[in-house]
This record gives sequence, structure tokens and C-alpha cells, in this order.
Amino acid sequence: MKAILIGPAHPLRGGIANFNESLAIAFIKNSIETTIVSYYYQYPRFLFPGETQTVEGKPTYLLKIKPLISSINPFSWLKTARYLSHESPDIVVVQFWLPYLAPALGSILRLFRGRNTKIIGIMHNVFPHEKRFADKLLTRYFINSCHGFICLSKSVLLQLETLTPNPNKLFVPHPIYDIFGDKVSKTEARKHLGLSDADKVLLFFGIIRKYKGLELLLRAIATDRVKKLNVKLIVAGEFYEDKRYYFQLAEQLNIKHQIVFTDRFIPNDEVKYYFCAADMVVQPYLSATQSGVTQVAYNFERPMLVTNVGGLSEIVFDRRTGYVTEVNAEAIAQAIEDFYVNNREDEMAANVLAEQYRFSWHAMVDSLLQLAESIKK
Repeated sequence: MKAILIGPAHPLRGGIANFNESLAIAFIKNSIETTIVSYYYQYPRFLFPGETQTVEGKPTYLLKIKPLISSINPFSWLKTARYLSHESPDIVVVQFWLPYLAPALGSILRLFRGRNTKIIGIMHNVFPHEKRFADKLLTRYFINSCHGFICLSKSVLLQLETLTPNPNKLFVPHPIYDIFGDKVSKTEARKHLGLSDADKVLLFFGIIRKYKGLELLLRAIATDRVKKLNVKLIVAGEFYEDKRYYFQLAEQLNIKHQIVFTDRFIPNDEVKYYFCAADMVVQPYLSATQSGVTQVAYNFERPMLVTNVGGLSEIVFDRRTGYVTEVNAEAIAQAIEDFYVNNREDEMAANVLAEQYRFSWHAMVDSLLQLAESIKK
């Protein structure tokens, strides 16, 4: 069997690239010949506020990656479609998360006339977090070029149902990321980050955007119930908006000494230290579909605190593997207080480990192949 995965891959960075590469590895482990068709030009500068779209160094796993696509060059779309036709794969799996990419992806799939090929879109988002004019129109252009869909949260599945009557769609939870190396001890991780074993440490991880709710978390840290615990918060990730606002807010709330800002993209080989150093991972999102951060936390057996938005509550079980709170600082503060005052870490970490089986890449591959098999063209 032959599969082609369309989406970003090394040296492109980020969660979608991590997902695409992990899926390719899972296909290969299932004895499926797999190639990734990636981008040589993904975003214009105004759509990517980070410092760079690429990472240095070699990939962690040797994959066949062909960077054929420019998001803005129609000639590359034609070239990519011709490549797909020449390879004649049994299945094409396309990562979709942003309407901006719909013209390129939708056109490639329309130009490709694979008579026997099943085309599956993996929907990380249907509607983007920062909405723009023509989002629905562009997304429809993409989805109308696919035969079926995998949605990574139930909320995304519901959104997709508003745009297409296509019955070939499944909810399959985001698998666990296992590409960031082996777990290390909390002592080793904290030594690496310059933290003490005695510290109470929370982690906010990933790019910082308004919808991820960092402001809520800072205000929760500043409440009397959390201040008395002397908690430290690591904010590890690149700011995609004005970071001065958050620095000034921490100062105004008189918690600057409790916040460790690591303002940069965290390379894959460093991710384990941040998660293993933390007592709990906090995602105080204002809106969400699903998040790869929770799946990294599952991999490193860390309890999680998430807000009750999107598909986050489908992944985290309240007071078992962590907390699901309302979207306000007081509710977040109450959960943090309960976590430390009642020493919940060991119990919740054990529950996280027990739940890992639900989120395997093997299950994702099985679902993709079963969906493709059920599609009648």
C-alpha cells in the first residue's frame, strides 16, 4: 500500500509538522510506503509572527519528504498534482488547519485525477481562532475536494457538519506525541532549567496568542489563594503578540518574581525538560478545538488544567487526570489551590498514565484506513 501525506514537515516547525511526521512514522510502522509532500513556501511574513518558520538540525526520524508546494504559486500546485498522479497512491491524507491554505490544497486535489485514490482531510480546525473574511468560502473549497475527514475533536466535527453533508467523517482524538525523547526525572529537568526541587512549578507551553488565555492564568496566580502557595509559573514559548503587555501585567499584579518567561520557540530536544519539571500543565484557553500540548502532557505523565472550551474536556477528565474549569481566573485559582493543598499530583499522574492507551497512533492509522475502505467513489 502507498500513502502520501500532504502537510508541513522538517525543516518546517510547529505542531502540525510534528503531527504530520508522527503520522508518517505510524504509517511506516504499519508497513505502508509513505511520502510526505511538504511546503517550500508556507506562509507570508504577515501570517507568521514568529521569528522563523524552520528549525535547524536533522529530523529525529528519517522520512521521505518532498517540499513541492508554495501556498502562493499556482505552478507549484500543478507540479504537485502531477507528482501525485505519477505516484498513484492508494490514500492521500491532507492536514488542514487554516483557510489561507485552502486555495493551494483544494486546487492540488482537484488537479490530481487519482481514479482509485481516497483523499482524507485531517481537520485540526474548521474555523480558525482569529476569524477573517471568506473563511467559510475558502474552507468549503478545500473540503469539497476530499472524500472523507478525520476530526480531532467533537467540536470540530460539529463545525464540519455545518459546511458539508458528506457522511464520511469521524472523530478520532489527537494521539499522544512521543517524539520529544524519554521522560527524565523532575530533579534532572529542574536542574537543567535552573529550578529547585522545592519549587511548586506550573507550565504554560506553546506560542502565546490571546485566545490561549495567558492573561487569565496570570490573574489566577495573583489571587490571594494562589499567592500564598508561592507558585512559580514557566511561560515557555514564542510570543505572537505584544509581549510587553504580559510583562507589564505581571509587574502590575506584583507576581513578576513568580513568572519565568522563556520567550522563544522550544526545540524538540528541550521539550522534555519543561514538561518533566512541571507539577501540572495549565491551558487556560478562551477558545479551542483541541491541543497538541495536552498530548505532550499525556506523554510525560503530567496532570493538566484546562478550561471547558472546545474539545479540551474530551481529553482531560476533571479531578482524575487534571482539572476542567470555567473560563475565569477565580475558577483556575481554585483548581491550583486544590492541587497543591490536597497533594493531587501523584494520584493524577497515575491516572494520566492509565489513560494513555486511548490516544495511540495505531488507532489513528486504523481509523484512517477503515474510513478510506468505507468510501465508495
